[in-house]
Amino acid sequence: MKRRDFLKQTTFASGMFFVPQFLKAFEQQLPKTFSHKKVVIIQLKGGNDGLNTIVPFRNDIYYQQRENIALKENEILKISDEVGFHKSLQPLQKIYDKGFVSVINNVGYPNPNLSHFRSTDIWQTASDSNEYLQNGWVGRYLDFTKANPSKAIEVDESLSLLLKGNTQNGLAVTDAKTLYNSLKEPFYKNIINANTNAHLNEHNLGYLYNTMIDAKSSAKYIFEKTKVKTASNNYPKNLFGKQLKTISQFINSGLETQVYYAGLTGFDTHANQQNTQARLLETYAESMAIFVEDLQQNNNFDDVLILTFSEFGRRVKQNESKGTDHGAANNVFVIGKNLKQQGLYNSLPNLSDLDANGNIKHEIDFREIYATILDKWLQVDDVSILNKSFSKLKFV
Repeated sequence: MKRRDFLKQTTFASGMFFVPQFLKAFEQQLPKTFSHKKVVIIQLKGGNDGLNTIVPFRNDIYYQQRENIALKENEILKISDEVGFHKSLQPLQKIYDKGFVSVINNVGYPNPNLSHFRSTDIWQTASDSNEYLQNGWVGRYLDFTKANPSKAIEVDESLSLLLKGNTQNGLAVTDAKTLYNSLKEPFYKNIINANTNAHLNEHNLGYLYNTMIDAKSSAKYIFEKTKVKTASNNYPKNLFGKQLKTISQFINSGLETQVYYAGLTGFDTHANQQNTQARLLETYAESMAIFVEDLQQNNNFDDVLILTFSEFGRRVKQNESKGTDHGAANNVFVIGKNLKQQGLYNSLPNLSDLDANGNIKHEIDFREIYATILDKWLQVDDVSILNKSFSKLKFV
């Protein structure tokens, strides 16, 4: 068997992305510099409509531009005399009322790109809109701290650009039990049992044999470490709920991972936006409320910061299909126990001052949020990781 064929089969069979050192890293002792601070990054994929998420229900322009899709006052969960949450965010509002949420408005970057793929790359790499990077800002965090790959986990079947560095990558895995059981399958056993000859070289079966030995022993470690803690059974029975349940199990089990990444898809609401967005926001809010409660019950919420973003917002004016088209600046949620600035971090969008395409102008560069998290939360040199200096915000 050739290495190329082996990698194709193992990726398919295990439902994850790995190379030997990814899994071997879990067997190593925790580094002396290990910090208990953790960041959970959630992407609302497809471009969530921020204007119907944090709603300016006293703004006449909002209703003029959205005749069919604007939320009425009785469909809004008011958080001030002028602003309210989408009604589906009631579980999130309860967290907000406790002072655990900071809503940062008008977040974007200069010369915004309206392509899903390109804008996602920009957010994941922390690049300028005309700059193309081959590594993500979390991957560069791993490079800079010389951390083992277990410091960053994506709960998915494949690894995003976000967690890929120049010299080090994070780890993508669906859950510990799946990983452990997949490496007990006959395919893997046959590789290990059949290839014990000393003459095997690194480029062929010797490489495969060493890979499987490392993977099997490391997967056992992850499984043994995480099975001592079980997450709440109240998570919604959907993919996003399962992702957050896995992350809570990892955090509450004491894994040394510092950055987690997950996503909720479906926010590209060009048509019939109201029902789709309502359902997705409900999924997000319900799962997030249980996740926060789970962390609190295990005394881990103090050390976790949750960042929710979308690759762009939507256009202010609705389209003819009762939806919205790709926009620019958007709101971002930061959730945590000890936020220094709770509630609305800054003012709502100025709907009378839009860009040439009818989109909300950005006030805060998204990399200012990253710089703040790196500098004030993870306590590393943000300039080295982001490749330039950005202003720090005051939410932590």
